[in-house]
Parts: sequence; C-alpha cells; structure tokens
Amino acid sequence: MPGGPGRLGGLLVAAAVFALASALWWSGRSPTVAVVPYSGFEQALRDGRVASVRIVGGVAFGTLSQPDGQGRTVIASEVVDPALAARLTPLGVPFEQVREPGWLSQLWSWVVPALVFFAVWSFLARRFASRLGEGGMMGLGGLGRSRARVYMERSTGVRFADVAGVDEAKAELQEVVDFLKDPKAHGRLGARIPKGVLLMGPTGTGKTLLARAVAGEAGVAFFSINGSEFIEMFVGLGAARVRDLFEQARAQAPAIIFIDELDALGKARSAFGLPGGHDEREQTLNQLLSELDGFDPSVGVVLLAATNRPEILDPALLRSGRFDRQVLVDRPDRLGRLAILQVHAKKVKVAPDLDLESVAAITVGLAGADLANVVNEAALAATRRGGESVTLEDFTQAIERRVAGIEKRHRLLGEPERRLVAHHELGHALVALALPGADRVHKVSIVPRGVGALGYTLQRPSEDRRVLRRGELADRLAVLMGGRAAEELVFGEPSTGAADDLAKATDLARDMVLRWGMDEALGPVALSRDRPTFLGEGAVAVAEANGELTAQRIDDAVRAIVTGALGRARALLQAHRVVLDEGVTTLLERETLSEADLAPLAARMAGPQ
Repeated sequence: MPGGPGRLGGLLVAAAVFALASALWWSGRSPTVAVVPYSGFEQALRDGRVASVRIVGGVAFGTLSQPDGQGRTVIASEVVDPALAARLTPLGVPFEQVREPGWLSQLWSWVVPALVFFAVWSFLARRFASRLGEGGMMGLGGLGRSRARVYMERSTGVRFADVAGVDEAKAELQEVVDFLKDPKAHGRLGARIPKGVLLMGPTGTGKTLLARAVAGEAGVAFFSINGSEFIEMFVGLGAARVRDLFEQARAQAPAIIFIDELDALGKARSAFGLPGGHDEREQTLNQLLSELDGFDPSVGVVLLAATNRPEILDPALLRSGRFDRQVLVDRPDRLGRLAILQVHAKKVKVAPDLDLESVAAITVGLAGADLANVVNEAALAATRRGGESVTLEDFTQAIERRVAGIEKRHRLLGEPERRLVAHHELGHALVALALPGADRVHKVSIVPRGVGALGYTLQRPSEDRRVLRRGELADRLAVLMGGRAAEELVFGEPSTGAADDLAKATDLARDMVLRWGMDEALGPVALSRDRPTFLGEGAVAVAEANGELTAQRIDDAVRAIVTGALGRARALLQAHRVVLDEGVTTLLERETLSEADLAPLAARMAGPQ
C-alpha cells in the first residue's frame, strides 16, 4: 500500500475530525428547546400554540405552531398529569408516546463503537509491525528480526580484482576466502579460521568494498548490516536482532556476517550505566560478545566488521577469541593510487596520451573514494567543455575543485584587492619555490574559490612522507607565512587574508614544541597529555598542567618559531623583490599561473637567499 500505515492513520483521523465537525454543525442547526413548567405547557395547549406533542419517557415535547419571541420552536415539560391523553383528545391536538430503549439496546450502542475502534487499531498495528522490518515479517513478533540485507551466492557483484590499492589487506582476507571455499583442506593441520576480522582504517579506503569482495570470491551468503540498525527505542530489541542475525547465518552456512560502522554498536562501556538508550546499547553489545563466544567458526560462519574509530571500541571486542584478526586498510601509496585510478579510468573515456602516474603523483593523501570522485569530476569537466575524452587538464581541474572548491568567477574584486591577493598568493609560491623542504607548487590563482578563498596556491607533495625533519617543518612554516610577509613587504602592513595561514602555522609550531620536543630551550620532552587519534588524525596538542612558568615558556617558544618563520620569509622575498614584482604583474594579467609558467621564476629564486 503506497504511503504505508502512516498515511492510512492520517486519513482515519481526518475522517473522524470531519464527522465531529459535521455533528456539531447539525446540532447547531437543530431547533432550540425551551423547558417550561407543566402549567405553561397546558396553557400553550389551551391557547392553541402547540401543533403536535411527542411524549418520551415521561417528558412531553410540544412543537409550536410559530416560534416564540426567542426563536424557539419546541417546548418541553415533564408530564405530571396521567389524564393528559384524555384531555388532549377533545382538543384535537395530535400526540404520541415513545417508550425508552431497554438496557440491551443501550449496551449495544456502547459495544458496537468499541468493536469498530478495536478492529481499526488491530489493523493499523499489524500494518505498522509489518513495515518495521524486512523479509516479510508479520505481527509485532517481527520486531526482533534482523534487518540485515542478504546477498545470496555471488550477487554482491564484487571481486578482489575490483579492489585496488590495498594489496596487504587483500592478502590477509584471502585466507578467509580459502577457508570458506574448502574448510577441511584449510584446517588439515589443526588451524582454525579467525572468528572475527576487523577492518579498520580512515573513511573511504574501501573497507566495505573489501568485505563484499570476500563474499563475492567465496561465493557464499553475505549478511550486511550497519551497527546503528541494532539500536532502537524498544528495550531488548537490539539483542534480539543480534540473536536472529546469527541464527539466520548458521542456517545458511557457509556465510559471512558484515557489520559496518561497528563503533556505533561496540563503543566502550562506561563504569556508570545511564538509563535509556545507553543501557540498550550495552545490552546489545553484551549479546554480540556472547554470540562471538558461542559460535564455532568451523561451521562456516565468519564475522567481518569495519570501523574508522577503533580507539573507542570496547576492549572486550578486540581480545583473542572474538575479533582475532585486525586488518589495517590505510590510504594508498603512489602505486596504490595508480592502481585505483586505473580501475576507475576503465569506466570513462580517457585520452590516449593521458599519464595516470602524473595524476597519482599529485593526489597524495587521497583515499579510494576520493580518487573515484576525482575521476568522475574529471569526466564531468571534459563533458562541460565538449571534449571527446578526459585529459590531464580535466584531472587537474577535478583535483583543484576538491582541494580549493568551485571557481567563483562572478565574485568581482576591486583592483586594490586583486593586487593584495596577488602579492599574498605569489608570496606563498615564491617562498615554496626557493626552499628545498617545501612541497611542489602546481598552480597559483587569484580566481576566488569555495566559500571565502579569494585566491589559492596549489601545492602537492612529490612523494609520500611519513616522517619529517625539523628543517622541513621550518620550511613549511616559512611557506605558510610567505603571504603575510609579502603583504608587509609591499604594503607596509598585514591584512585579514592571512588568518587561516596564522592558524595553521601556530598549530604546527605548537606540535613542534609540545609533541615532538623540537625546542632547544625546553628540550626533548613531550609536553602534550593527549594521544593522537587513529592514524594521527585530528590530534591536538594540549599542554600538561606543568605550572605557569612552563606554560609561559611554551607560549614563548611557539611565538619565537612563528616569528622566525615570518622573518625568514620576509628576508627571502626582500632579496628577490624584483622577481616578486614581475610575477605579480604576470599573475594579474593571466589570473592563473601553472607549474610551467612558474618555472622561470623558480630558476631565478634558486639564486642566493
């Protein structure tokens, strides 16, 4: 039924409101009854003003020939004279007497509406319960059924060949595939397959895709469910769904159970329970732990789970005997990015001379989902320009769109503001071109992009780096302060355009002091009390409570590092002021300078510093 029980309930409510309004309207239109004493009723009879009389349960209702002064057409009075009928007959007034309904009729008038109401309520309850779950559940008993989506046999449509850039993770999962295909041969030496395999890594790296590829390679039933789908408002419902999920998987073994976003279900339990949904989540987690302890992996059921926040998972989930194997699905390196780009490039028409290695080189730090989006955006860019195929320039535009945002060519800037932005962006670029520890500069533009960027300098590292030396961090700080240095050098004062650069430079300098012990005065001591999150993402250095003197020294050290980077950038631009002025003139004319356009400036900046 389109719209479900919610729409049907709305129609019933609307009908009830309409019936009530109609009843009130008709009651407002009914004749007004005037209650009079019996003597007044007899007087009206003698005066001939009563056209007819109706007696109901000892009460006489007289319909007047003409309305009275207040517009009332009926008078009523309790009958007190038994000889009323004998007196009415000589007067020629028609009358009648109606008996009161018996107790059975009154009882029936109450029972019928109640039965109708109960029938409607039962119908709506069944419809609502049938909509709560999938798989044809009927009645309220279906609330505890699992909502897992089942992909039978090879219906996942994904193989290991469709997953690129995570070769180590695929090798780890190949054992799971071999066991599901031939459990006896795999366990001939007494080894057992891990009960649970936890895929952990940043978002967009292909954890869910890997799980579906395992099911596709093994050719078994694949139960897929999100961790948040276990938790509902009804107490005990999540635990019931966990039990039902494992029962279904055992019935269709060999099978794979995949729980995506495990952190929504397996978050670490606190020592002090809270009422409500917190208790429900813990009860669901306890049931999952119980199922992991109770099922035998030799029956051919394997539990896969994925999360991008393993640090918040309950330790009981990660102990041996539950999630025995933890597989890291990290961001791909250069070769991995190239393999991912080759997989997605097969779905679009690329130019014959396109070098995907060049694209992989400038997409450092992007995950598989990001690279898929870049390929799609490049195809859209080629379509917009009416090209026959996707070229390297289209990929460059797609990367710029993701990094810096959409071009805002209709956001017009005045000439003074354009000159200020040009000096700021070229200050970044020239300092980066002059320092060996800075990332390569691919493009400089003064075309506004995104929400608030009036210009941008596109830098991408030439190689994947995990460890940076202090000198390289100092070069990056100088590049960040290059825009402010150019403003002060040319205009004599800074502007608000360097706000984001200052924030990034301050955070980097504070990490150097607190986390990496790179200040000579404070020494090689880690002064940060926090621990970085998974893979170091989102870590913020916060000083320990070491006293006011140490806090003051930390602030002084951070200020000295940032100020030193600003002075270094200013001295570098001062020594190459001619290059800065010529570059700004060219940038104002073209609005965008590519890496090839910057090559002559880079050669001149390589001189004495």
